[in-house]
Order: sequence, then structure tokens, then C-alpha cells
Amino acid sequence: MSELRTLGFIGLGKMGTPMASLLHRAGFALVVGDLDEQAVAGFVQEHPGTAAATGPSSFGEVDALVLMVPNSAVVEAVLETDGVAAVLRPGTLVVDMSSSVPTRTRALAARLTAAGLRFVDAPVSGGVRGAVAGKLAVMAGGERSDLDRLVPVFEPLASTVIVVGPVGSGHAAKALNNLVSAATISVTVEALQLGERFGIAPETMTEVLNSSSGRSNTSENKVIQFMTSGTFGSGFALHLMAKDVGIAVDLADDLHQEAEVAHEVARQWSRIAAAVSAETDHTQMYELIGAQR
Repeated sequence: MSELRTLGFIGLGKMGTPMASLLHRAGFALVVGDLDEQAVAGFVQEHPGTAAATGPSSFGEVDALVLMVPNSAVVEAVLETDGVAAVLRPGTLVVDMSSSVPTRTRALAARLTAAGLRFVDAPVSGGVRGAVAGKLAVMAGGERSDLDRLVPVFEPLASTVIVVGPVGSGHAAKALNNLVSAATISVTVEALQLGERFGIAPETMTEVLNSSSGRSNTSENKVIQFMTSGTFGSGFALHLMAKDVGIAVDLADDLHQEAEVAHEVARQWSRIAAAVSAETDHTQMYELIGAQR
């Protein structure tokens, strides 16, 4: 199969911009697009040799198209409503690195495959810090031959690439991972607040958790760093976490799988997300859960 040399990259947000920068540094020729024309102009200015997309036809010669946009609806709008998929050459790889809905991903993949394109879902975990450092975790779903071709694309972006299964599996795994993360945040915050009300300082309770069976990524990497410090600067929005939890519980419903705890977590995160701005960091749940008392 031909080597991937020119990449289309759509979505220059907080995650997409550093990811595209790393791909540029790795030597890929890039055609970049975003609804924010200033973001595109700034990126092109800072990355010599990069082309700004001026419409769907700009992506007609790319070897692979990477999408890093908010959700399935935007992915479908870009590819189908806006007509980007229609201009791609037969065999072009479409790589959805967004946090999309697994069932919609599979349906979209079937439509694109019927049109002669290849599709891989490859959402990431690691937040903005991971994107900047090139230390993301990629959860990839698709045909092995397609994933093998994408190794040079993933290498500059990620420290870990896990082949999860067929198309849609990456998006399912991402949502389920964030369900576990959100649940751990919720129960950790509640434990810290209960301990504080009883007279145990949050820092002391965190030390107990990290020395005992309650240890988690939240207790090790979020409580002191972002929660009790009051910085709330992990770089991952509360709204996005709530969205991913919603995807996970919707998947449980689609599969007719009972998920009692997951639904309670989803209700909590959804309720709190509705009351905060899109810029609120997910670690601010430390304050927001307490405000529910």
C-alpha cells in the first residue's frame, strides 16, 4: 500500500492544534480546516508548508483525513453534508479521532466503505497536556491493514496505541474509559468531603487513598494537582466528560445491558454540566459536587 504523505486535518481546537503541530513536525504535508478561520490562518502562518482548506475540494488529494471535532454530528456534517467525503480519492483513509457515538460510527463507516473509502476510529485519552507532549493513548478500531498504515501517524501523537477491535470499538472503549474515570472522580470527591466533615483533611485522606485500595488515577493525578490546589487546570472540560459518560450509558441501553451505577453517574454529571459553562474543567467537580449538599 502507498505511504501516507499528505494528511487532511479538520479540527484545530485545544486538542487538534497541538496534534496537527506534531504531525507537521513529523514531516507530513498538511491541509488544515476549521470553522474558525483565524485558527486556520494562525496555524498556517506558524507551520510553513501547511495549506489552508478553502472548501471540500481542498482535501481531494490527501492520503488520509483526520478529524478531531466535537462529536458524531459534526463528523457526519463535515463528511456528508459539507461534501468532504465526496471529493476524497478511492481508498483514502478517514480517521475519526473525535469522541463519537459507536453505533453512529459503524453506520458512517458502512456508508463510506460503500463509497470506496476506508475508515478507522481512533479516539484519544490524555487531555491537552498529553496532546502537547505527544503522549496520548489511542484506542483504535478498524481493519488491521488500515491501522498498520496509520502507525506513522499515531507515533508522533501517542505513547500508547491499543487496537481494540473492529470499527466503532475505539469509540466504545473511549466512552467506557471515561465512564470509569467520571465514576472514580465522583466517589473520590464524595469520600473526601465525607472525611473532611468528620475532621480528616482532604490532603490526609488523599494520602490514605494513595496508600490503600482506594488508589486511582483521580487520587494520584488529580486531587492534589488540580482539586485541593484550586487550579482546576487539567485541560479537559466537564461538558466533554459528561458527553462521553452519556455515550457510554446510551451504549448500555442499545445493548440492553443493565448498568445501574453508570446511569447514576451519568445523571450526576449531566445535571452538573447543565449548570456550568463550556470552559469549566472536569476537576472542578471537587467544588460542584460539594455545592449539591
